[in-house]
Amino acid sequence: MTVTLKTEGDISSIQMDDGKVNVFSPDMIQNFNDILDQIPIDKGAVLITGREGMFSAGFDLKVMMSSPENAAAMVKSGFKLLMRVFTFPRPIVAACSGHAIALGAFLLCSCDHRIGCKGDFKIGANELRNNMIVPTPILELAKFRLIKSHKQRALLNAEMYSIEDAVAPGYLDEVTDQDKLFELAMAKAKDLATLAHPQYLQTKKLDQEDVAAKIYSGIDTLGAIN
Repeated sequence: MTVTLKTEGDISSIQMDDGKVNVFSPDMIQNFNDILDQIPIDKGAVLITGREGMFSAGFDLKVMMSSPENAAAMVKSGFKLLMRVFTFPRPIVAACSGHAIALGAFLLCSCDHRIGCKGDFKIGANELRNNMIVPTPILELAKFRLIKSHKQRALLNAEMYSIEDAVAPGYLDEVTDQDKLFELAMAKAKDLATLAHPQYLQTKKLDQEDVAAKIYSGIDTLGAIN
């Protein structure tokens, strides 16, 4: 299994670890969805982390290059997974344990609070450096989460940010030392787990209503990836 679940009190901890760079292949996407199915939606909070030095390097490029049809199917399912995280009924904290590239960066953007660990790691969207467009679902998510003054740099300029610099554009909320990452992220998750239900979900829906509709519409109209 590339995605595993551990439960500690009201905290559901999801760890991504494929032994390499945590790419989102069709199997990993399905694995992640299966894990989300097991998590309570009426209480607690969620913590997502990667392996040491790597949060996620994005989509599986081998699948992306195999055929336009395979790429389109994987991308659509990956974006739907982002939306499950983005709209999840309970708070989700991300512990960014290393590099977060492409879909990995936008998984961070889908979470409610993002903490990165200090180190020689990069966060960013490199699609335009890999002959790919940034499609509507990602653009809309970026408009919602990233700081307006950084959108040109982060998306069209495909700028990669160091962990320490990733708070300014909005990829992260805070940064800590590597040996304190999990402790700090768990403390934040426990704090957010105390937020009221169903009031948290009701407020989240109101906040996300417009952007969620645009993202879902963009997913529905996705074609083959060029």
